[in-house]
Amino acid sequence: MKRRVVVTGMGIISPLGIGVEDNWSAVCNGNSGIGPITRFDSEPFPVKFAGEVKDFDPEKFMSHKEVKKMDRFIHFAVAAGQSALEDSGYEITDENAERVGVQVGVGLGGLPAIEKYHDTYNERGVRKITPFFIPMVIANLASGQVSIHTGAKGPNTCVVTACATGTHSIGDAARLIQYGDADVMIAGGTESVITPLCVGGFHAAKALSTRNDDPQGASRPFDKDRDGFVIGEGCGVVVLEEYESAKKRGAKIYGEFAGYALNGDAYHITSTSPNGEGAARCMNLALNNAGINKEDIDYINAHGTSTGADSTETQAIKTVFGDHAYKLVVSSTKSMTGHLLGAAGGIEAIYSLLALSRGVLPPTINYTTPDPECDLDYIPNNAREEKIKMALSNSFGFGGTNAVLVFKQMSN
Repeated sequence: MKRRVVVTGMGIISPLGIGVEDNWSAVCNGNSGIGPITRFDSEPFPVKFAGEVKDFDPEKFMSHKEVKKMDRFIHFAVAAGQSALEDSGYEITDENAERVGVQVGVGLGGLPAIEKYHDTYNERGVRKITPFFIPMVIANLASGQVSIHTGAKGPNTCVVTACATGTHSIGDAARLIQYGDADVMIAGGTESVITPLCVGGFHAAKALSTRNDDPQGASRPFDKDRDGFVIGEGCGVVVLEEYESAKKRGAKIYGEFAGYALNGDAYHITSTSPNGEGAARCMNLALNNAGINKEDIDYINAHGTSTGADSTETQAIKTVFGDHAYKLVVSSTKSMTGHLLGAAGGIEAIYSLLALSRGVLPPTINYTTPDPECDLDYIPNNAREEKIKMALSNSFGFGGTNAVLVFKQMSN
């Protein structure tokens, strides 16, 4: 029999702020975290804006010496992982450490360090490459450093599935608890790749918005005038815990992990399958895994990237939910954060759980011109107070990889 899994802790770093409360306040107020790129000189670039994390000091979470050994995506992971564990109130001890695991994934890994040390090598030679270069850039060091900093000695893995990374990480980690491989998992996604190569590469793929005259209005999921996504950075981590463990210690519970599914389109390297066929299958699989009816879902935190794929996701939702698609509500918090790539699913899971636990549904901002192909209730521009019982969170990535999570209000 599968064990029940609940969420008892959260840690979040995003363009909207550092910490759960700052993020939730910004989301509920419909604030945008998008602005001019400051990480490098964007003057020669056709895209000059992004969702950068502001005022983040990694030395609040680790020593100066440790900071120098990590790239920024790992800084984020350690900070959010420690924050989530502290929020949960769970104490890792010698007795339980082997039952606590980490699964914090990343989409692109240490690209900033790769670009930096490639330049260093060209300009100053091989002897100037830091001995910490490899541990700075490889993907699993996000999980590795969270494990080192928290003392978690259980399962330690890393999912790398592009923009579905955070969602896969949480779903896979929950299953480790369900089937007894761990009692607690620190899980989510992280990313920090606002670099010349990354911005240039996504622009070359015609994926990015070029609305340089209105950065805060550039991310506009489901709007007819959307013209591409806005790249962002950040990290979202949750603490997943076996229900009886959480109950025994009197932990606060944000919500219960109810279901999860993953599949593939087998169609194209970047485009979604026609009519969202793969996404629709994945949502249906998640509902089946949760053992619920489609009418049980009240809210969907959509993948909603502000690209042409928004209409495909809308079609997939209508395929799965039928008439109920027009009764549930959908929003894309990427309208405020931008697209955080490997971190998106972790952060959006947190927003979904907060919507469940606090009775406020995040808006889709910058929604001004309806698209006839996007005809659902997207909670335009203003948050909505509404009690919900079940939420679904979608993530879809390059390569046709899909992931869906289902969360529900806690029941005895």
